Amino acid sequence: MAFPWDAADNWGQKLHAVQDEVAAVARAIARFEPVTMVANTGMAAFVRQKVGPTVGVIEYPINDCWPRDNGPVFGVDPGGRKLLGLDFGFNGWGNKFPYDKDDNLPTGVCDYLKVPRLPVGMIFEGGALLQDGQGTIIGTEECLLNPNRNPDMTKAQIEAVLLDAYQATKMIWLPYGMYGDEVTNGHVDLVAAYAGPAHLLINLPSDTGDPNHARLSENKSVLEASTDARGRSFTLTEMNHLPKFTVGTDEVITFSYTNYYPTATGVVVPTADIPASDTAALAVIQSLFPAKQIVGVPATTLAWGGGGVHCITQQIPETV
Repeated sequence: MAFPWDAADNWGQKLHAVQDEVAAVARAIARFEPVTMVANTGMAAFVRQKVGPTVGVIEYPINDCWPRDNGPVFGVDPGGRKLLGLDFGFNGWGNKFPYDKDDNLPTGVCDYLKVPRLPVGMIFEGGALLQDGQGTIIGTEECLLNPNRNPDMTKAQIEAVLLDAYQATKMIWLPYGMYGDEVTNGHVDLVAAYAGPAHLLINLPSDTGDPNHARLSENKSVLEASTDARGRSFTLTEMNHLPKFTVGTDEVITFSYTNYYPTATGVVVPTADIPASDTAALAVIQSLFPAKQIVGVPATTLAWGGGGVHCITQQIPETV
């Protein structure tokens, strides 16, 4: 994880609120597995005070708090013994926000972990892809084909690079991300999440008048007509709750319960501070992970900033 620190980098007066949310997510995950928080240079003492004693803190220059998108994407060798960090180029989601430090985060993290780093020659954010670890990757055309990322690459070229980088054998292209997602231009982790092999939780509002309904219905149709890399049809569980709310005077329309972080024994889920919606959504996720503890953490300011729990985390596979 990485700790937000710069009010001038998007957050303004919301900085303290988002810092509290990031710290709460870190503490929640630390109940289940070790967490390392990256603090901007010179801020380790402040960050330790915010996150508490259960979270480890290191220093490295950063712009913001989204290592899902700008941190290394880790893979593990077939024997489960060696890690590799993929280092994609990062351009601030199409030159929307400062990224001079965040583009270098994979170098710092891989050096800290003593993990080999493999540069990959394209602009890409980890939140733009779902993967099952069994050969299947899933992304959206809306994001991955946006000309503000890789304008000189064709769809086929983008697919080929991602399949090679992830050592996958099949890519499924969904048409759309979330309606109104002007920050990421359609990251798939705001509309879907893996709940298990060939099993996806997908956003689909029950209100047919919701602007997301038609878009995400098309995503569902693509998945219903698809099989994964092992030839399995998908089981699809619908998340019908897509709450909208305000943060200060700003309306937030891109909050997503699918933006959760799973651990071996628990799942940390963003909540919207709307009790009826949160309770219903957490019950759906509990049904997907009956043996795991489901922990909801308020993430309204993160949603205002364009993301959620999944967006501010990046898992490191365990090795033997």
